[in-house]
Amino acid sequence: MASFDITSEIDMQEVRNAVDQTAREIGTRFDFKDTGATIELSGNDTIELNAPTDDRLRALRQVMEEKLIKRSISLKSIAYDNPEEASKGALRQKIKLISGIDGDKGKTLNKMIKDMGVKDVSSSIHGSCVRVTSKKRDNLQQVITNLKSSEFELPLQFGNFRE
Repeated sequence: MASFDITSEIDMQEVRNAVDQTAREIGTRFDFKDTGATIELSGNDTIELNAPTDDRLRALRQVMEEKLIKRSISLKSIAYDNPEEASKGALRQKIKLISGIDGDKGKTLNKMIKDMGVKDVSSSIHGSCVRVTSKKRDNLQQVITNLKSSEFELPLQFGNFRE
């Protein structure tokens, strides 16, 4: 019986590199000089942006998104909180990093796989991944192709392929 796992993971080293590159760029760009705009990685699941005005916050977010994309981190794996007031009229925004497939998204993924109508394919949730099994390798490859072309709300990786 052949199987593979569907996961949604983030390479934290690449996220750290993107945050560091963003911090270096806002330190040297003319439009960010002496504004006090900062970006930092808090823990392993939150990025915090600080900027004096709303337009500087948007520009900071745009620079960060560009760096994440260059480092192959999907923007589907981040969720923005609403900007909040900080001291002296500045703005703060927290960005959560989404890693793993939770129960609800796993059920949605299982339903998508069942709705594909591929014969002899079954899927089940195992922790933060979804395992897909079938007797035929071609059926599994068809599921992977269909999932890659679908618009799922998380970035998906396919691994642990076993015969």
